[in-house]
Amino acid sequence: MKQIISPAKALFSGRVYQDSFNLVNQVSSEQEELVAEFNYQLDKFLAAREQLFLEFDRLGEQSTEYINQLKELGLFSLIVPEEYGGLSLGARAYSRVVAQTSYYDAATSLTIGAHSSIGIKALLLFGNEEQKRRYLPRLATGELIAAFCLTESGSGSDAASIKTNAELKGDDWILNGEKIWITNGGIADFFTVFARTNSESGRLSCFMVERSFGGVMSGKKEDKMGIRASNTTTVSFENVKVPKENLIGEVGQGFKIAMAVLNNGRTGLGGGCVGGIRRCLDLAVNHAKQRRQFGRPLIEFELINEKINTIKRLHLAAESVVELVGGLIDNQAEDYSVEAAISKVFSTEALWRASYEALQIAGGSGFMKDYIYEKITRDSRINMIFEGTNEILRLYIGLNAFKAVGANLSKMTRRSFKGNFAGALAVLFEQLRIWTIGVNIPVRTENEHEARQANLYLNPRRNLKLATNILVRKGELATIRYGKKLVEKQLLTAGMADALINLFVAYSIYFRKTPFNEEYQTLAAEAIVNCCRTSISVLQDL
Repeated sequence: MKQIISPAKALFSGRVYQDSFNLVNQVSSEQEELVAEFNYQLDKFLAAREQLFLEFDRLGEQSTEYINQLKELGLFSLIVPEEYGGLSLGARAYSRVVAQTSYYDAATSLTIGAHSSIGIKALLLFGNEEQKRRYLPRLATGELIAAFCLTESGSGSDAASIKTNAELKGDDWILNGEKIWITNGGIADFFTVFARTNSESGRLSCFMVERSFGGVMSGKKEDKMGIRASNTTTVSFENVKVPKENLIGEVGQGFKIAMAVLNNGRTGLGGGCVGGIRRCLDLAVNHAKQRRQFGRPLIEFELINEKINTIKRLHLAAESVVELVGGLIDNQAEDYSVEAAISKVFSTEALWRASYEALQIAGGSGFMKDYIYEKITRDSRINMIFEGTNEILRLYIGLNAFKAVGANLSKMTRRSFKGNFAGALAVLFEQLRIWTIGVNIPVRTENEHEARQANLYLNPRRNLKLATNILVRKGELATIRYGKKLVEKQLLTAGMADALINLFVAYSIYFRKTPFNEEYQTLAAEAIVNCCRTSISVLQDL
């Protein structure tokens, strides 16, 4: 299999790898058909329960009957391989199902997402065959609902400071500690738990824990601002005997496993945001058509129209980047962590902006609990906090991009010329070309000429080239100037991350192939140009 190069890291060095970006267009027809049929049935089920979701939100919990209905629909089996009784959906297909549930109710997406996106992901990615045979069939049916236990009162973003510990005694690990803010914490019977083991290979290890082991206790359900119906509690472990065979991976691999789970699971969160933005768009358009002021419908006013177009562009952009990251995962890219972080940051903030615009169009009605706008706004706020805060992820994106630039520059040092003259010379000539001529941006699709002839494209390639050239120069200058001290320059790092995020999203849209359509092409061009201008603006302020 051809190696897939991280397109975001390469972009920071001025290299546009079209093969990597084209993964946004590679879709399995079999999975497409499966998702289309599944979402059709799901749509009928969820659409009939709109008032029920408002009631769940008011009460702060989902009924047992409703959770059982989710099990019957197969919503706990989405990513479980077929041989264990699941639907075996890939990352892209899974994100589309979560988009459908999020269109109606974010709390429903949290219940199934905490199970699939992160709750069972460590078992899927790192578990052995015996472990999978033992647990996955019951997890697929929902007989066991899963939860992911990482966060503690003293360790949020700093996962390495976990205090929950596991001590090996005979054939069992004795687990003690407490986790907080655990989604599904009160209804789960299967927990992926990260605990300190202080081995030579690492401080943390990962365990599969059943409630039936004894000593597993859930606290009271948290009273939250949003996603109120999803079950969130503390989960404490008191002298829990965990069999040795329930260790996932090797002792000391816990941190690596946790990061892999979060990276892999971010397409679910991104897909949920895409569905939420689509709901905001439908609400905004319907209200603007029906509501009349000064003798005409709101949709005829330019300012309202621009708000609707803003939501359309946000939807297109978020959907494009989530689809691309799903393509990277489905095609088994070795490194997609930066791209996954980008999709999480962009899609969560896009939904937040879309909820603002939709509520603003609704005016006073949007502020009232009788309508769904305020619920969407409350539900959307958590997305920028959990599964890695957007601030932490910006630093992660920026520092990894700087690291890639440093590695590229190091290939042109005197030492590199001595060790590999031909390779270093090739890198130098490529870099000289970028410095003098600028980046080379491939033709987007077969529709580009047609779009340009129709005067619809607004020169997105010109904007992409300008923004990328500025990004490369700024990134190299900062790397040369600060070197290892960049880790202390958080404002600079976050700013560079913002520039890269917007530019990467612009490329995701640019390489996405669709049938030629005047409205879509105009929307895509506007979205690309807006992302590029945002990137340039951020870079100019640094």
